[in-house]
Amino acid sequence: MLNNLTITEAHKKLKSKEISCVELVQSCLDQIDKVDGDINAVVYKNGEKALEEAAKIDAAGKFDHPLTGIPYLAKDVYCEKGIPTTACSNMLRGEKDGKTYMPPYDSTTTKRLKAVGAISIGKTNTDEFTMGASTETSCYGVTKNPHDTSRVAGGSSGGSAAAVAADECIFAIGTDTGGSIRHPAGFCGCYGMRVTYGRTSRYGVMSMASSLDTIGPLCKSVEDTAIVLNTIAGKDPFDATTSDKSVPDYTAALKGDVKGLKIGLPKEYFIEGLDSEVEKRIREAAQVFEDMGAEIVDISLPHTKYAVATYYVLCPCEVSSNMARYDGIRFGNSVKKSESLVDYYENVRSEGFGDEVKRRIMIGTYALSAGYYDAYYRKSQKVRTLVKKDFSDAFEKVDLIISPTTPTPAFKVGGHADDLVAMYLEDVFLVSQVLAGIPAMSVPTYSSPRPSSPRRTSGEATSELPIGLQIMGPQFGEEKILNAAHAFCSK
Repeated sequence: MLNNLTITEAHKKLKSKEISCVELVQSCLDQIDKVDGDINAVVYKNGEKALEEAAKIDAAGKFDHPLTGIPYLAKDVYCEKGIPTTACSNMLRGEKDGKTYMPPYDSTTTKRLKAVGAISIGKTNTDEFTMGASTETSCYGVTKNPHDTSRVAGGSSGGSAAAVAADECIFAIGTDTGGSIRHPAGFCGCYGMRVTYGRTSRYGVMSMASSLDTIGPLCKSVEDTAIVLNTIAGKDPFDATTSDKSVPDYTAALKGDVKGLKIGLPKEYFIEGLDSEVEKRIREAAQVFEDMGAEIVDISLPHTKYAVATYYVLCPCEVSSNMARYDGIRFGNSVKKSESLVDYYENVRSEGFGDEVKRRIMIGTYALSAGYYDAYYRKSQKVRTLVKKDFSDAFEKVDLIISPTTPTPAFKVGGHADDLVAMYLEDVFLVSQVLAGIPAMSVPTYSSPRPSSPRRTSGEATSELPIGLQIMGPQFGEEKILNAAHAFCSK
């Protein structure tokens, strides 16, 4: 089966003409047809156009770039010219009025991928406008975990993570605002990287919280992650928040040597409620690093306990601002009969947005309103500065920090439906890095033996579910993270 290849493996076979690009793309499309009815990871399949592109690449016969001819899936918030892009929301889906949003341009990321010959084969499921931690708020329905279809895939990039884990593509791209790449990567057992804020362009990607959003890859290996980052990272004149700092060759950083590296183990990430199997795996991972010559250092990030509360003030405030554009006039769902303009707006947004989006808009609008701005928004920005300082101080003592990606393995579909606080606490280990603007990566950990493929069955055994190890680095420290991850996963 060609669809289970990594980027590196597929590139070698394409370059040697052992396989064709058409065969590789068709294998992924066939896998979507075969398994996606069970997991619901793909919301739009771009098969005909993808096969046309593959045939052109085969005819040219040049596979000089590692991504040439490689099929990928994009989270349904990436604009791609002429391809439906809905943010998995009825606001843009156009099911009632036929006004499904069709972008007239490509995002910088998809444009860069296509420029080297990567082939888009469709869009993946996401929580509505990326708001959620389980891909359960999507208007297309929940994405299920390929390892156990009674459980969630995580969120909000759950569709991208599940698609990679189920071999429906060779790699996928997602977004990470409060952990939305790392969380599903941890649940689905793939590799997910949140980059330093400003390392990759957000142009053409639908915003949730503009000062927190980042975009990045979900892959089947560390090397694949480095290859994709080499292609998509860098300054973009269309995104003023991107850094002009030069982009290193991330694949060259994969030396696998961590001898002498100081790795921090923060006590605040080993808390009450942490699953015992998760804690065991992370401490085993620390031992693996130590056996390879790294030094494990106990550290403290004292303001971690305020991170979730801070995030869930700042994020809704930015949501409130960003969602204002969806009014049924410029974008989105519209209604035919209304008694007044105010009535029109109320009807459009009530019908178009789901409960979680409405909830965050209301919270954000409240926190930004007169009399509450200083009490909530301004105070949260001050706490954000303290969280950032925690990491700055820590990275003066250590090179990297490791922790669990999530406090538990994947939970049951609907498991947090009646407890929104529990859902928000899924981000407990993931939002501090967001507030600090630092990079972090989730890599899978497995007890021996490592599973060769997803199970795609329902069951109760959590010991067989993936558990993510999170590796954090200083700003623009992606090279260090990738090297450490490569060393760990090579063991």
